[in-house]
Amino acid sequence: MEYKGSCHCGKITFIAQGELTEALSCNCSICQKKGSLLWFLPKSEVEITVEEDAQATYQFNKHVIEHHFCKDCGIHPYAIGTDPKGISICAINVRCIDNLDLESIKINHFDGRSV
Repeated sequence: MEYKGSCHCGKITFIAQGELTEALSCNCSICQKKGSLLWFLPKSEVEITVEEDAQATYQFNKHVIEHHFCKDCGIHPYAIGTDPKGISICAINVRCIDNLDLESIKINHFDGRSV
């Protein structure tokens, strides 16, 4: 299935291909403050479009995840990292998916604070 989404102002957009049945709620220091609900899928299944100079990237701690956000509206639509098998992954913030009914997906909780 195809899912489209964006930041609030629309300068960062994405199209993700996959079956969205669940998302992850993480309590690590950054996810707790952002309120993101994340759907992880191979980066090859996501097409991201960014208007020129509209995006900034933030990394912290071990610098293994690139947290991307819009410079204009501040919304964090996705992050990029590598899974334990070395595969490039994209973590889509499902709150940025157009017309998604959050009640239709299972939310799993992850204790990222303890990692």
